[in-house]
Amino acid sequence: MILGTEVIIPLLTAFVISVVLSPFVIPFLRKLKVGQTEREDGVQSHLKKAGTPTMGGLIILIAVMVTSLLFIKKYPNIVPVLFLTLGFGIIGFLDDYLKVVMKRSDGLYPKQKMAGQLIVTTIFLAYMLVVDDSFLSILIPFGGGKYFDCKWITVPLVYIAVIGTVNGVNFTDGLDGLATGVTAMVAVFFTVVSAVYGAGIEPITAAVTGALLGFLLFNVHPAQVFMGDTGSLALGGFVAGSAYILKMPWIIVIVGLVYLVEVLSVMIQVTYFKKTGGKRFFKMAPIHHHFELCGWSETRVVAVFTIITALLCIVGLMILSY
Repeated sequence: MILGTEVIIPLLTAFVISVVLSPFVIPFLRKLKVGQTEREDGVQSHLKKAGTPTMGGLIILIAVMVTSLLFIKKYPNIVPVLFLTLGFGIIGFLDDYLKVVMKRSDGLYPKQKMAGQLIVTTIFLAYMLVVDDSFLSILIPFGGGKYFDCKWITVPLVYIAVIGTVNGVNFTDGLDGLATGVTAMVAVFFTVVSAVYGAGIEPITAAVTGALLGFLLFNVHPAQVFMGDTGSLALGGFVAGSAYILKMPWIIVIVGLVYLVEVLSVMIQVTYFKKTGGKRFFKMAPIHHHFELCGWSETRVVAVFTIITALLCIVGLMILSY
């Protein structure tokens, strides 16, 4: 009964909402000409994707929000996770809207985007400090259930972990179904851990799982819709928020290793390019494009990255079992 109310019902509810909404939202986005643009100097096979509707993350956000609100009274720990998800989703929506609707190629300016991310993260941090500062305690892996609680370190760490994760998921969203599949695995992991630890966020983690599975039906290669920054930033907020409410932000480095590698590949590429006067360390960054240019098909890259994430989630569960 507990499993049904906390996991199965929100998962199925969000899945159904996502599947039902998609056939209506996708044509609407296409009619508004909210289409993806592709770099001409990028992977050539991606040029045919130009014009594919983006901002599909709205489907995920609506499914998650509606489902979560049905359970929020009984499971109040959903609140900070939902806030971080919607907060970053709004930033992504504004960025997408300016780029694809208002035709402002840069979308939000970097300073505007960073300011928005800092504001949302600060409100999230303030919530934890005021409502329950135990969320800032960090479970020590292999520590026998002990927690690290030094706010001089944990408070600044919130900004690094949250904003880093959000941008990591954003970089991962570059292939059909990649960010969707990888994050679905992570959401399943958080659902299992929340159920075991009694953290009370299973309804939203299950809702994200269901919403992503429903969205994946339309986002799998060849994609009928892309999530855009609306979806990728929201999912980054979800991952970071869930990790903090579970009191284990370090787990992001394990189950979200793909996100980290994507960010590092961009940082390495940019640094190497500047230091060597224009040479590239990777054929293209983020790293999923490097593998494509090495001859991997898009579906192979997505499958490998998703499988790696699933295995890392198992590793995460093994670490937590000690």
